[in-house]
Amino acid sequence: MNILLIALAALVVTFLLAYVIVNFIPRKLHWIISIALFAIAALLAVKLYDGIMKPIQFNKKKVSKFTEVIRNLKLLREAEVAHKKVTGKYTDKPQELINFIETGKFAVTEAKNVTKTKRIGGGLTTEIEVRVLDTIGYEPVKASFAGKDYKNMFKIPGTDKTFTIKTGEIEKENGNVAPVFEITVPKEVILAGMDKDLIAVEKKAIASNEIRGDMIKVGSLTEVNDNGNWPPSYDVALQTK
Repeated sequence: MNILLIALAALVVTFLLAYVIVNFIPRKLHWIISIALFAIAALLAVKLYDGIMKPIQFNKKKVSKFTEVIRNLKLLREAEVAHKKVTGKYTDKPQELINFIETGKFAVTEAKNVTKTKRIGGGLTTEIEVRVLDTIGYEPVKASFAGKDYKNMFKIPGTDKTFTIKTGEIEKENGNVAPVFEITVPKEVILAGMDKDLIAVEKKAIASNEIRGDMIKVGSLTEVNDNGNWPPSYDVALQTK
């Protein structure tokens, strides 16, 4: 829209200048006017170029910043899911989650069929097979995070801030209570220092290939899921890095 307005303004100004030059400016002064018009044309060209390139450069830098943030969010989700698997709950305490990764253990189980005797009444019994899980050992959680910078996963890349982590519980349809978590970061925190007008536009993004809304998040406090709100293109970008 800004580019269109600049182009229309340029056309109007050009028409008015041409009219004034032809009707009111002496011919011997036309060379001065020509220089001035060249200067104006150059200025308008620069403005048009900036108007075209600024959103392109903003988007490129934005995607790069968002991708690094999502890398940490995915690592945080992995840590939270592991914590729940072992302890039955999520945690909103960073140091607790780090300590869990370094000292926690996953139970290694083995499924097998066991024959049991079942009473069917009248003094009669029958043999049935039941599938059971046996714990055959343990493996350190830390092994799953080898080569991953889990100690710095709470930091928002490119800033001196950290993610907001919340945990809670919600009641499911069957009456059971399920633990939930949500990790968020406002877009304006990630994009701090960039063009304010373009940041305002980004916070209202609704396209399917964009991160919708004014923040990036993983998990939810209102439903049982650990999904992120970014489109698949960011997952693909991380896989290629």
